[in-house]
Amino acid sequence: MNFTEEQVKRYSRHIILSEVGGKGQEKLCESKVFITGAGGLGSPIALYLAAAGIGTIGIIDDDVVDMSNKVESAKETIEALNPDVKVVPYKERLSSSNIMDIIKDYDLVLDGSDNFPTRFLVNDACFFSKKTLISGSIFRFEGQVTTLKPHDGHPCYRCLYPEPPPLGLVPSCQEAGVLGVLAGTVGVIQATEAVKEVLGMGSSLASHLLIYDALGMKFLKVRTQKDPNCFLCGKEKKITELMDYEQSCTLKI
Repeated sequence: MNFTEEQVKRYSRHIILSEVGGKGQEKLCESKVFITGAGGLGSPIALYLAAAGIGTIGIIDDDVVDMSNKVESAKETIEALNPDVKVVPYKERLSSSNIMDIIKDYDLVLDGSDNFPTRFLVNDACFFSKKTLISGSIFRFEGQVTTLKPHDGHPCYRCLYPEPPPLGLVPSCQEAGVLGVLAGTVGVIQATEAVKEVLGMGSSLASHLLIYDALGMKFLKVRTQKDPNCFLCGKEKKITELMDYEQSCTLKI
């Protein structure tokens, strides 16, 4: 693609990086990224990906606009930040009936959801569609990020957490609270991983879990392993189709 003078100015700090350059920026501008959730994690993810010049950003969230989840304003905010970006909003609930059709045209998926049913649904859908998934989560003062690429021999989300916890066992952020700035840190890390994936550079968090302790200001990077007995990506697969967890968060096999 031929950059306009305005685009050259907008992406100059990327273009002057020898590891990125014009060709790398072109990859970013032609890439398509899907984000689940427009809240604490999804907002910083979307803003930094837009600033990086990601060509198409899809965002799904069925929450109404309030002080913590500004869903309807996401498209307007992103396009104001970077008019080059095409924003595709999905104001609906993600489910087993729509997720495959929604993510099929995107290059990678970033999960910024705040509940276990959605995390497992997104993981399973990305596995079946062979999409790279960058998963982030926050709780109280701790955040976690990992890149899931089972199609390349790395663990999937179920290798780390085989099934969702029973309903009510783990309190939500609304119930237990979360340090607000934590979401920004974790979301930016997810966005960084996405840019690296698009450019094919650096070390991926695939087969690793990055744990951030905000109070201690510590990062811990631990190695994760593919579970040979994983219900989804193991040798003897027991999960062969998508499932929803509205009624129960306990897997019945």
